[in-house]
Amino acid sequence: MSEQSFEQMLNESFKTIHTGEVVEGTVISVKPDEIILNIGYKSDGVLTKSEYSNDNSIDLTQVVKEGDTMDVKVLKTNDADGQVILSYKRLALDRGNKRIEEAYNNQEVLTAKVVQVLDGGLTVVVDEVRIFIPASLVSDTYEKDLSKYEGQEIQFVVTEYNPKRRRYIGNRKMLITAEKAEQAKKLFETIGVGDVVEGVVKNVTDFGAFIDLGGADGLLHISEMSWGRVENPKKTFKVGDKVKVQIKAIDGSKIALSRKFDDENPWKDADSKYAVGNEVTGKVARMTDFGAFIELEPGIDALLHVSQIAREHIEKPSDVLSIGQEVTAKIVDFNEADRKISLSIKALTAPEKEVEEDGDVVSVDIDKAIAEQE
Repeated sequence: MSEQSFEQMLNESFKTIHTGEVVEGTVISVKPDEIILNIGYKSDGVLTKSEYSNDNSIDLTQVVKEGDTMDVKVLKTNDADGQVILSYKRLALDRGNKRIEEAYNNQEVLTAKVVQVLDGGLTVVVDEVRIFIPASLVSDTYEKDLSKYEGQEIQFVVTEYNPKRRRYIGNRKMLITAEKAEQAKKLFETIGVGDVVEGVVKNVTDFGAFIDLGGADGLLHISEMSWGRVENPKKTFKVGDKVKVQIKAIDGSKIALSRKFDDENPWKDADSKYAVGNEVTGKVARMTDFGAFIELEPGIDALLHVSQIAREHIEKPSDVLSIGQEVTAKIVDFNEADRKISLSIKALTAPEKEVEEDGDVVSVDIDKAIAEQE
């Protein structure tokens, strides 16, 4: 039997390895972009940054140190330089695939950091598995700009799992929808008509504002925003404002809101302030051909009929009055039940009998007049 050479005996003292095999290695050197491991083979193993993680910004010296042990996967047993090429991320990917499969089957809620924002959605990484969340599944509302999610941790469920095509789809919208449904259920169990609650302005339109009540939105119509007249809701509210509102009505999932609180009702003491014969001062709020509406205070408008503006004949109010003009007049009719007040400037100077003769004109139906104006 021939004697073995020292080199042969040395080689036989090392274990054999094969491509695809998982081996344990000990870190003997680490640089920002490369790790050298002793894997018990005749050659050391090389683990590059690109085979350690999908995160290109990583500095390997910050995640491992000499003496650490780690499991790695063998990619090549002998490259051009006689080195063994290793991969950590592919082993993690194999394990990650199993992890994602379990999460998919169990509809488990996962949490991961957004590593990339694309025009069409977000990319997150779970155990080295890249999962794509389409823009349509990021939220329950359309979001044009997804940049705010960059680097943020988000929760989602895996709704598509196809390892052969490396297609993994996440869904965040499903969780948001389910959470809001639960919040809505709790909200409707606790609120009732007449309750005063706090909400946040979610959207403002020409006809009103939608208020997020924490589980459901309520509509604050322009006519319910104030006892006074609101010309433009967008000048009164802005998105994000916190507002106190009262539940006016609940119809299924629809909630009608109001800011006309009873303790702020300007008509509460109107019978004494605006009794017939009292002299009052207000501003011209709007005009029609038949008269001018005078705002005595926010929430209380009175009608100054064209026949009661002056003793002489006036064709239309705009001939002698202007919007915002301050006028002084006498109360000639007060109807608290219908919330109607009629004024007369002529009554300040004209004989009482003359004003009474025009009474049928003074008591014109204000509601009808407003409707015709609008």
